[in-house]
Amino acid sequence: RSSTKKAKRYSKTSWTIIETDAMKPLCFQAKRFRWKTHSKTLPDVLDQDIDQEVAETVVVFVHAEASDAAQERASAVLRQSLKHVKWLANKRACKNIVLHSFTHLGGDTAESGFAQTLITVLADRLRETGYQVWITPFGYFCEWDLSVHGESLAKVWKEIH
Repeated sequence: RSSTKKAKRYSKTSWTIIETDAMKPLCFQAKRFRWKTHSKTLPDVLDQDIDQEVAETVVVFVHAEASDAAQERASAVLRQSLKHVKWLANKRACKNIVLHSFTHLGGDTAESGFAQTLITVLADRLRETGYQVWITPFGYFCEWDLSVHGESLAKVWKEIH
C-alpha cells in the first residue's frame, strides 16, 4: 500500500492529522440550494446558462484527490462516498441530492475527467436506489444560495479513505 501524506494543523485545543490523499466531501442538509452558472473553469465544456433550485436536499461538495483515481482505490472511494451520502440523507429522510464539484477542499486535485466520471457514477448509483439527483454544471464556477438546517449534523465534512 502506498504511503499517505499527512499534514498537521494546530488549533488552540489540539493537533489534528489531516490526510491529504483522501477524497473530501463537504455535505449540507439544506432547506434550499440554488445555483447559477457564472463562468467556465474548463475551456472545453459546453456553454451553459443554468439557474436551478432544489428544496430539502443534501448538497455534496465533492473534492476528488489524484490518489482517488488509482485503480486499487477508485472503487472503494465510490463505495464509501455512496454510503456516506446515503447515511446523511437518511438522517433527515431526504430523497434529493445535489452533487457539486468543488476542488478547493484539498491540494492534490484529481484530473477533471476522473472527477467528472466519479460524480456521474455516484449520481447514477444514487438514482438506482431511489434518490433524485442533480449535478451542477461541471467545469463552471457557480453562484449559490444555500440555506442549511441548524443542527450540527446538517454540516458534515468527511475524509474518504
